[in-house]
Amino acid sequence: MQLSEKSRQRIAPWAAVAILVVIWEATVRLLDVPEFIFPGAWATAQALVTYAGPIGMHSWQTFWTTMVGFGIGVAVGLLLGFIIGSSKFLYHACYPLLVGFNAIPKVAFVPILVVWFGIGSVPAILTAFLICFFPIVVNVATGLATLEPEMEDVLRVLGAKRLDVLLKVGLPRSLPYFFASLKVAITLAFVGTVVSETVASNQGIGYLMMSAGSQMRMALVFAGLIVISAMAMVMYELFAVLEKRMTGWAHRGQR
Repeated sequence: MQLSEKSRQRIAPWAAVAILVVIWEATVRLLDVPEFIFPGAWATAQALVTYAGPIGMHSWQTFWTTMVGFGIGVAVGLLLGFIIGSSKFLYHACYPLLVGFNAIPKVAFVPILVVWFGIGSVPAILTAFLICFFPIVVNVATGLATLEPEMEDVLRVLGAKRLDVLLKVGLPRSLPYFFASLKVAITLAFVGTVVSETVASNQGIGYLMMSAGSQMRMALVFAGLIVISAMAMVMYELFAVLEKRMTGWAHRGQR
């Protein structure tokens, strides 16, 4: 029975994962790599089952910390993006500053945040926020700043004020940019949280991986990596679904 194009597209990611796992396990076995250096897929799966309790507890810590930081990033990113995108002067003035700030490695902020707030969840939340708000600001600001002058002129002739143009035309037009930035930002937020947890926390997947690595339990380290990847992919897919539901009009030409 021949599968439809849509069915093949749904199966393709799972098939790619299965092939990758087979190659991973086969490579480790054929090269006889010690488990404390590079564990195979089977050893990693065993670690996921054996340490399911601690992994679940630390995963929940990482997840809610990331969501809090991501939520702050979305709020701040939307606000700054709207302010910067609503004025060409602010857009040209602030864009280089944002690029310069984003170029700073966020791990460099972790020691500063530890001094200010101590070891715990707060540095992880703020690191997730600092690393994820930039793409949201840039995409929202770009969506507003690139509003067609002709459309704005027509709306002005019809009596619309600048704020009306931004709220009723600019923001809806920026939605595809916004949702595209959310998919990028959520993955970056997990990166920020885990980076902070490896340095300045006693909870979370980052802390678990750091502790396991110091004890040469590499299977547990890889199990942590898989959990982080799974959480990020689930959230990415969630925003992809929301994007299709709320901005289907922007993708109708691709169907």
